[in-house]
Amino acid sequence: MSLYFTNNYQRAFGTFPLRGDELTQAVIAATEIGYRAFDTAQMYQNEAETGKALKACGIDREELLITTKVANKDYAADLFFAAVENSLRALQTDYIDVLLLHWPPADFNNAPSLELLAKARDKGYARHIGVSNYTAQMMRDALKIIDGPIVTNQVEFHPLLNQDILLGAAKETGIPLAAYCSVARGEVFKYPLFNEIGEQYGKSAAQVVQRWILQKGVSVNTMSTKRENIQANYNIMDFTLTASDIEKIDKLTANNFRIVNKSLVPWAPDWD
Repeated sequence: MSLYFTNNYQRAFGTFPLRGDELTQAVIAATEIGYRAFDTAQMYQNEAETGKALKACGIDREELLITTKVANKDYAADLFFAAVENSLRALQTDYIDVLLLHWPPADFNNAPSLELLAKARDKGYARHIGVSNYTAQMMRDALKIIDGPIVTNQVEFHPLLNQDILLGAAKETGIPLAAYCSVARGEVFKYPLFNEIGEQYGKSAAQVVQRWILQKGVSVNTMSTKRENIQANYNIMDFTLTASDIEKIDKLTANNFRIVNKSLVPWAPDWD
């Protein structure tokens, strides 16, 4: 079973693009509501604030699952470990629960960065390692490059984007997916179907979307600064979508509405 599908970790609180007091208050509210998994990254420039906020919450470190990501500018051997050590200091922790490569390198030669990632785990900097924004073939190749489990591939995943190829690769490789942009930055709310389904369960459109993601076998990252929304995002475990609900939502993936493309991230790979 995926690390993210144990205990309370299949729902993570994402911190991008929060900073300052807004981040602090959101993280504190999230821990009070019940979140124990938190997602940040070097590129977000908020690791120190995230670490400080989590420290202030007084939650036992062993209860937390902290994910952070190494920026691809630091994949050189002489930069990688210093970058990870900076993350450890910023997050005020002796170890990172899940350390990810944020993006494939610009030349898409993934072997050197994957090998460094595995060494970071072996050095005790991270308990688990994973990747982000990998294609299906990259997932397959990663298993040939490094030993030990790769616990996730964090990717754009929502009901308006067909990710069947990646889902198939996840099943084939045993590398589970984790979702970012789970509500497609609000685009899903243009579709009445989610509210219509939600009315059957007393749930919001956003809760239906996130439940659909979970039932696809994908863990979900959500972010909000409003306590009521943080609470709602957390309360997605007390209902189950029917096969008919899933089928109706699946049809929307034909929109292939992708947010993170080369116009937004020039170094993005050619997506499946």
